[in-house]
Amino acid sequence: MTTSTATISPAADLTTPAAADLSALRRLEDTVAQVVRGKRDVIRLAVVCLLADGHLLVEDVPGVGKTTLARTLARALGLAFQRIQFTSDLLPSDIIGVSIYRQEQQTFEFVPGPLFANVVLADEINRATPKTQSALLEAMSERKVSVERRRYQLSRPFLVLATQNPLEYLGTYPLPESQLDRFLMSLTMGYPPRDEERRLILSGGVDALVDRVEPALDQAELVSLQQRAREVKVTEKLADYILQLAETTRKGAEFALPVSTRGVQSLYRATQALALCEGRDYAVPDDVQRLAVPVLSHRVTLKRGTGDTDEARDAIRQILSTTPVPL
Repeated sequence: MTTSTATISPAADLTTPAAADLSALRRLEDTVAQVVRGKRDVIRLAVVCLLADGHLLVEDVPGVGKTTLARTLARALGLAFQRIQFTSDLLPSDIIGVSIYRQEQQTFEFVPGPLFANVVLADEINRATPKTQSALLEAMSERKVSVERRRYQLSRPFLVLATQNPLEYLGTYPLPESQLDRFLMSLTMGYPPRDEERRLILSGGVDALVDRVEPALDQAELVSLQQRAREVKVTEKLADYILQLAETTRKGAEFALPVSTRGVQSLYRATQALALCEGRDYAVPDDVQRLAVPVLSHRVTLKRGTGDTDEARDAIRQILSTTPVPL
């Protein structure tokens, strides 16, 4: 299984104007890395998703740390965390909430569901029916939910970290393209390095480690960093480079479904966020190249229609290798 990750470059100069932001982001990544060991690249991508105000889809086999990543990230940010186990009998009201009639006041009161958290783990998302998936789709795209003709604003920041098992098909419902397009990134975690896995089993597991995690950032700091990411400079040449990558999928004979405009916007925002993680207030072509596979590969469908995500990743890599890089 191929893992889509971004390679972390050496630490940026801490004397830059963004030194405080970089220090805060390093503190966050170091805190998560105390639990999610040997996966610095995956942690970086998760942080990029947060800064870009997006959602993350992790497609991997059970037991490699997907739930641990979500729990640890929430604790390191001091945010409200909810885990939803998606099943075939899960109803939209189970995740959104319900209105309950209060006899004493003779009024209906809305009781929020688990979606009203900052970090929501949608575990085995492809086990839910399309009706429940559509309820989640509204929350992901608009940060609002509808209940009985009323709309409710979700918490900010709001991150959905969804997981699915690529090897299991019985009792699953493939995610529609419209929902896949709402995820800023898709990646696989893979198994940890042998030394890290050895330390993990000798330490007795990760549950105790997660419980000891202290917040590295507060909610206000995260919101400020998200705003700083949106202010990162992207030149017109670099924006044209992003557009060229998308247009190549639209003209390519092997693509049944090319990159959407939302996909272009997602790559743009992720590029800004990665630049901030590197301690820069400007983006460079390397940022785009490092993010193109995890941001674009789940949005495209190949005409040969095997559904193999590795093939889609290889197709994006091929485009990267043949598209001229702006100087």
